[in-house]
Amino acid sequence: MSFDHSLLTYLIAALGGYALGSIPFGLILTKLAGKGDVRDIGSGNIGATNVLRTGSKALAVGTLVCDVLKGLVPTLIAKSWGLDVAMIAGFFALLGHNWPVWLNFKGGKGVATYIGVLAGLHLPVAAMFCATWLVVALVFKISSLSALVAAALTPVAVFVLGIPALVVPLCITTIIIFWKHRENIQRLMRGEEAKINLRKS
Repeated sequence: MSFDHSLLTYLIAALGGYALGSIPFGLILTKLAGKGDVRDIGSGNIGATNVLRTGSKALAVGTLVCDVLKGLVPTLIAKSWGLDVAMIAGFFALLGHNWPVWLNFKGGKGVATYIGVLAGLHLPVAAMFCATWLVVALVFKISSLSALVAAALTPVAVFVLGIPALVVPLCITTIIIFWKHRENIQRLMRGEEAKINLRKS
């Protein structure tokens, strides 16, 4: 009986995480603001970095906050049932953002949502991710490179912090982040990756 209850709990966590994660806030906010379809500009991505290319910092910040929350909220809620359930909810929130059913499975790259998931699982790890992202961004001014370096160091951080239960799951999420950034990686290797531009208003 407890086994059935565990399966139901995991299923609810997965479905709830995916449902929240799949809400395309970048697309919704830009359309509500009269900026059109964010998928028609820049990289075509629905995340905050591409929303910034609309010229609105406010919309980019709004998208960033909402995308973080849709990873944080389901993870925190599920955490009351245990770390394993929280990992399921967070993982599916990331999948929902990256492959939302509402947009024919063409979503974002998951960085902001991943930060939310990390914050829900273990706040110091999320802080490490953000600090790493910021340092790399300040030095190289390339958002994708910052995300890749931070994601690569995250499993190392949880190992050093002595949280073995998170090492393998975060290795998997790191692979997902790298997969979603495969085109960025190719441009980085060619020296063609766009740099962060905050001068537009």
